[in-house]
Amino acid sequence: MTRAICPGSFDPVHLGHVDVITRAARLFDEVVVAVSTNYAKTYRFDAEERRMLCAESLAHLPNVTVVPMGGGLLADFCREQGAVGVVKGLRSGLDVDYELPMARMNRHLADVETVFLPGDAAFLHVSSTLLKEVAALGGDVAPFVPPAVLRRLVPPDHPDGAGRDVPAEP
Repeated sequence: MTRAICPGSFDPVHLGHVDVITRAARLFDEVVVAVSTNYAKTYRFDAEERRMLCAESLAHLPNVTVVPMGGGLLADFCREQGAVGVVKGLRSGLDVDYELPMARMNRHLADVETVFLPGDAAFLHVSSTLLKEVAALGGDVAPFVPPAVLRRLVPPDHPDGAGRDVPAEP
């Protein structure tokens, strides 16, 4: 059985993440989505909210589990989980420049390979940071986030009512 880790802070999870994790679930027997916390960042959602939003948004994938990841090394987490791979989505060359040194270090530390999946063109411009900003300023983020996230990101008392009656995940 092959297990891969898909790490991230997922603040919040968006459809670009869901796309990459869905494709990873076709490549590996099991995918563990590791919701991490970078203490240098300020989060909109706390760790448990981020884990729950991921779990609800990925519930349709039977071979995907969502777990919290402590503040340790990803390499150690991979070893503890018995993972053979790390899956990362790439949106641009900037992502490659950022992710490649980490992939090499993880291979050195834990003999784990990193699989890079190119992001879907529909989501290449999407980031959690941008979505939070657009939602806070009243913009429509519905095309980019799962319903569970939309319900939490756009409050029900928002002037356009966008947070009301958002359908549940299928």
